[in-house]
Amino acid sequence: MSQELNTKKLSHLIEHWIEHNESHNKSFVEWAQKAKKDGFLDAAEEILEASKKVDEANEHLRKAKEGLFHLD
Repeated sequence: MSQELNTKKLSHLIEHWIEHNESHNKSFVEWAQKAKKDGFLDAAEEILEASKKVDEANEHLRKAKEGLFHLD
């Protein structure tokens, strides 16, 4: 294992990515609602789809973080 990268550091980085994604995702949902209200239905739908993909990405990141602690 590299001395520069260890479980604690990678875990912290993954957690940062999750928090960053959640912050953006909140904005996605807010703007999708605004877009829908103003009649941009297709754009709103696509923004919400992007939001779902961010949720999926975060689930993968959580699994990656969990996997760090199952190493021998």
